[in-house]
Amino acid sequence: MDNFVFQNRTKIIFGKDTENRVGQETIKYSNKVLMVYGGGSIKKTGLYDRVMKSLKDAGVEVIELPGVQPNPRLSLVHEGIDICRKNNIKFILAVGGGSAIDTAKTIGVGVPYDGDVWDFFTGKAEPKETLPVGTVLTIPAAGSEASNSAVITNEDGWHKLGLTSDIMYPEFSILNPELTFTLPDYQTACGAADIIAHLLERYFTKTKNVELTDRLIEATLKTVISNIPKAIANPADYNARAEIMWASTIAHNNLLNTGRIGDWGSHNIEHEISAIYDIAHGAGLAIVFPAWMKYVYKEDVSRFAQFAKRVWNVDDNFFDMEEMALKGISALENFFSSIGLPVRLKQAGIDDTRLEEMADKCTQSDTVTVGQFKKLNKQDVINIYKLAL
Repeated sequence: MDNFVFQNRTKIIFGKDTENRVGQETIKYSNKVLMVYGGGSIKKTGLYDRVMKSLKDAGVEVIELPGVQPNPRLSLVHEGIDICRKNNIKFILAVGGGSAIDTAKTIGVGVPYDGDVWDFFTGKAEPKETLPVGTVLTIPAAGSEASNSAVITNEDGWHKLGLTSDIMYPEFSILNPELTFTLPDYQTACGAADIIAHLLERYFTKTKNVELTDRLIEATLKTVISNIPKAIANPADYNARAEIMWASTIAHNNLLNTGRIGDWGSHNIEHEISAIYDIAHGAGLAIVFPAWMKYVYKEDVSRFAQFAKRVWNVDDNFFDMEEMALKGISALENFFSSIGLPVRLKQAGIDDTRLEEMADKCTQSDTVTVGQFKKLNKQDVINIYKLAL
């Protein structure tokens, strides 16, 4: 186990009707907020009205920034930064999923910065301060509600990059599983793939003697795998939705990073797919992760065999280690298919015409490698895309 420092300041407010507490939580920081959200779904479900009432009752003035898209755009971030500066806004509230939260976080670090906030994503600068952010979560997937990271797409060249900084943890996040009852099945499934990918990025490590976090990750994986079919079969199953929502937060709040170095190659590889083709991030991960696993499993066959045995109950009395590893990969791929996700690029309508372009962006023209479990160069990334076809 490696040395580590773990600290997560995000206050989690979990359970039924908790969105009605958003006003009393927000007023602790400011009486004027920028509320960031997506399209009309929060208005159709009545969440918008409940949030606005809670804020108004607490004496909070609200300026709205709707229009967040999946794979959130830099242009809306710039718009939010301008609004905050012109209106002297000191707090940002995200109502929605990871895209809304990532937009809010990026606006937060952009407001006090003199340059272009994109500088943070390209490594030209590091954020030193931020406006505080709160969230009301509606889609368990990205884990952004309690993470120190954000991912944004720059329409100029369609570059999708991530930013990580400890100042980006939200101050509070409200998690009511009831808010997920109206999610379409496909969104629920995409969220599951995102959660599972966050867990697997941490699980496939070269660090030895990490049994505790191995077991925690395995338990969280099994919980998601068990409850996603229940939520799809009965969208109003509160208990299943609650398990999934909490698993989403635990998967990406950095607790399961402790003492180990994760991989993150699959996320980098997928970002190029969703940046160019604008597919759901979770769907892209369902395509990329099994392909990545097939390409790298021989780096540590025993870890993949452990994954097969502990997560998918593959019996080691009947198979050798390599057979077990492959059966575990197949089980994951079959699970994604069973919940309605694509597991091949062609199933998402993507052909081989831009594979080299995506690999070039992913590895910055072959000047960097991606991933830690196996360091991948441009040709490796191309090979993984080909496996995913």
